[in-house]
Amino acid sequence: MVVSLPVDAVWSVCLAKYRPITMTQTSSASAAESALPLPARSTATSAGRGLAAAVGAFVIWGLFPIYLKGLTAVSAEQITAHRIVWSCVFVLAWLAVLGNLGSLGAAVKRKGVLVRLLASAALITFNWLAFAWAVNHDRVLDVSLGYYIGPLINVLLGVFVLSEKLTRTQWTAVALAALGVTYLTLTTGQVPWVALTVATSFAVYGLIRKLVSVEALPGLAIEMILLAPFALAYLLWTHAQGIGAFGHSGGHVDALLLVSGVVTAVPLLLFSYGARQIPYSTMGVLQFIGPSLQLLTGLLIFAEPFPASRAVGFVLIWIALLLYAGQGLWQARSRVTA
Repeated sequence: MVVSLPVDAVWSVCLAKYRPITMTQTSSASAAESALPLPARSTATSAGRGLAAAVGAFVIWGLFPIYLKGLTAVSAEQITAHRIVWSCVFVLAWLAVLGNLGSLGAAVKRKGVLVRLLASAALITFNWLAFAWAVNHDRVLDVSLGYYIGPLINVLLGVFVLSEKLTRTQWTAVALAALGVTYLTLTTGQVPWVALTVATSFAVYGLIRKLVSVEALPGLAIEMILLAPFALAYLLWTHAQGIGAFGHSGGHVDALLLVSGVVTAVPLLLFSYGARQIPYSTMGVLQFIGPSLQLLTGLLIFAEPFPASRAVGFVLIWIALLLYAGQGLWQARSRVTA
């Protein structure tokens, strides 16, 4: 994921309840914070907003299967096409409100940007297709597993693509995750391809967006512009064939499809803002909110089966994630105290 985003102009509307604390407040905590120098108070306020934004993004992603469950009558291909078209409309409108449409032309003129965004657009399409297909086929737990595995795939991409070095603890975490995936493969008799597809497509997407020199909102807009003609053509074809869902599946389905652009883009924008304001190690821990909520949704709301044999594989991956997150927090604390 890209972590720079020009949304400060609209952030006061999104998080208006987080106002700076004034000297007139009487609680001891408020008085203590008000006594801080202005830059310290400003930093604390920004961190609070950033934390709220990041948590909001991961909560939306974690509950996204509930939204998709309302679209089970619609094919994964049509859901994805609608997400692309309405996301394109939404992000272009947002850029227009911000007066930042000119950033699109400036971005595509940079060397290699258009090619990389074309690749990232293809990957996010693949990810959305796999996600929608999994929810439509009662495989929410597989999606959860995929987003648990994702951070560890990011680690491997860092090693093999960016030549980063891992500590012994991090290698142990990767090994445990691999053991968990192998165990699930052996016990279920098939490779957990849904989880691996979701995890790999999103991890490589994030890597490309990390390497391309474009901010989050313009980058998303360019991706959707590249994809929208194909998505719109597909939707028009389904309508001509009489199999299009929009306008033929009830008002609630139409409404859910219309808001797909909002529910797609908003969490990305919240994530991007939050990542600018809070430590990366904190973001690394918060990212487990999403798959945890997906897991609870699959178990408690959709009642998907979760036998003990499958739980063992999840536990191995959870231990790997605890090692990974713990190592990150320890390194961050060491840098602060050094």
